[in-house]
Amino acid sequence: MKTLSINHIVPVSLWSIARNYIAICKAKVVLMLVITAWVGIALAPETERTWFAQIMSLIGIGSLAAAAAAINHVVDREIDQKMARTRHRPLATERLSVRHALKFACVLTVAGISVLLVWSNILCTVLTFMALLGYAVVYTLFLKRATPQNIVIGGLAGAMPPLLGWVSETGQLDAEPLLLVMMIFAWTPPHFWALAIARRNDYKRANVPMLPVTHGIEFTQICMIVYTVILALICVVPYLISMSGLFYLVCSSILNIWFITKSLSLYFWPSDEKAMALFRFSISHLLLLFIALFADKWIV
Repeated sequence: MKTLSINHIVPVSLWSIARNYIAICKAKVVLMLVITAWVGIALAPETERTWFAQIMSLIGIGSLAAAAAAINHVVDREIDQKMARTRHRPLATERLSVRHALKFACVLTVAGISVLLVWSNILCTVLTFMALLGYAVVYTLFLKRATPQNIVIGGLAGAMPPLLGWVSETGQLDAEPLLLVMMIFAWTPPHFWALAIARRNDYKRANVPMLPVTHGIEFTQICMIVYTVILALICVVPYLISMSGLFYLVCSSILNIWFITKSLSLYFWPSDEKAMALFRFSISHLLLLFIALFADKWIV
């Protein structure tokens, strides 16, 4: 007699379905983007906006960021199938269909735009939607497959959240949030190239022209050192223009020296383990850098 497995008897739980949708949102990445947007709000000139309006603005920014991530999963599904790091993603394994993922992305986009129009302003809404297009279309669909400078050019979309948070408060573009954008813009290449070094065989197999694949590991490591130095110099500017104080300067200096030291260590004593350690450190680096910016203004 043929036996039925438990999968034929017990229906798929709602939680297992929800996990697939959460996975294509890249929740951890979106959370980091929302935190940097929140710091943008905190550093902006004080307005009469309520905390509820600020939270709704962050929800709107987060919704559009999640929509961009979902579209990224759709566009990259064939590449993801060829890479060990991503082959278990919902669309790569067909646990989630393209149609459902795109519908989900559309719902997130409409919800995010609606929230921003009601609780923020038109400029913030337009800039956030442009960031979505920059990441989901310009970077994922074109740059990622076209040039080893993909992460440098495309990184601008991921660097936008602090500016979006600031603009949601003020309704205008200012020089100060552009500095925050430049910080993330300079941070992105060494952060991502560290991962690309450790996973270079995956990218080569998937025919993605990441810098370690096209120009070699040593050249990539030199570029990483250059960008960490540029990041350190940019991080001094907020103090020089009195946007932040001594506490931030000390914290950012320690973090950036640490970042440069780790990049140099990877260059002189290269290994995939060190590359992954640098990748993980860079995430903490950015989070602590923006926490220092917030703490300098509101606590110190």
